[in-house]
Amino acid sequence: MIKIKVPATSANIGPGFDCLGISLKLFNEIKVREIDKGLVIKGGEKKFRNKFNLIYTSMSKCFDIVGYKPKGIEIDLDTKIPISRGLGSSASCIVSGVMAANEISNSKLSKEDILNISTNIEGHPDNITPAIYGGLTVSILEKNKVYFNKIYIKKGLKFLAIVPDYKLSTKESRNVLPKNIKYSDGVFNIGRVSLLISSLVNGRFDLLKLACKDKLHQNYRGKLISNYEKIIDYCNKSETKGVYLSGAGPTIMVILNSKNNIFKNDIVRFLNNLNMKCLVKELEIDTKGAIVS
Repeated sequence: MIKIKVPATSANIGPGFDCLGISLKLFNEIKVREIDKGLVIKGGEKKFRNKFNLIYTSMSKCFDIVGYKPKGIEIDLDTKIPISRGLGSSASCIVSGVMAANEISNSKLSKEDILNISTNIEGHPDNITPAIYGGLTVSILEKNKVYFNKIYIKKGLKFLAIVPDYKLSTKESRNVLPKNIKYSDGVFNIGRVSLLISSLVNGRFDLLKLACKDKLHQNYRGKLISNYEKIIDYCNKSETKGVYLSGAGPTIMVILNSKNNIFKNDIVRFLNNLNMKCLVKELEIDTKGAIVS
């Protein structure tokens, strides 16, 4: 029996559209083994217990690449990452599947191989890279190959996820984005993403509210999220370090001082006053990434 544990991820982090992602301590875990025949999927939602399960389809694609034909597959799911909420649930499933196929086939793929195969399935590396390597990463796709670097953050931060009780697909979120942007918006984001990375590395957390601003995706996607502007405004006026739309949404991610034990209760009261049903969860940064045992 092979066990694989993959963390949630939060992409973009404001201006880092499609290139920045961070790994957080909220995990999907699977147990997988080869069986005599067929496909058996246990746990998780009933509608995902079939051949279209993203973990299984990712395994199948990896098996095709390495030239291995399993007799049958059994997958046991223990999924904690909310689906279609902007917390990297699809990346977690894809990475799990590719790693599982690598282990079952004894193919000895490198982490780099797994990164490139997984990114090819996902389409972009911003969630895939931190899911595999942990921590904060910047990654780009060049001629179907991922190039990335890990960014080491000064200690003293934690994250708080505001997760609405409805799904928002990446496809839907991408459809609201403009086909072209103004030159000035590009310049705006280049400056903010540079400030964001330098602030995290040097511990200038006082600059994060400014650095999390964006003109490429957040304003457009925010229109799909109930009370988005009110929540962002409340967070920016509170004792937070920064706030941004996690991935494609609808999760809104707040950056906090690691010793801040007050804001969680404050935001819960605020959301209750808005009659919003949300999961509010504090999350620590995960530095290990996916683990196979």
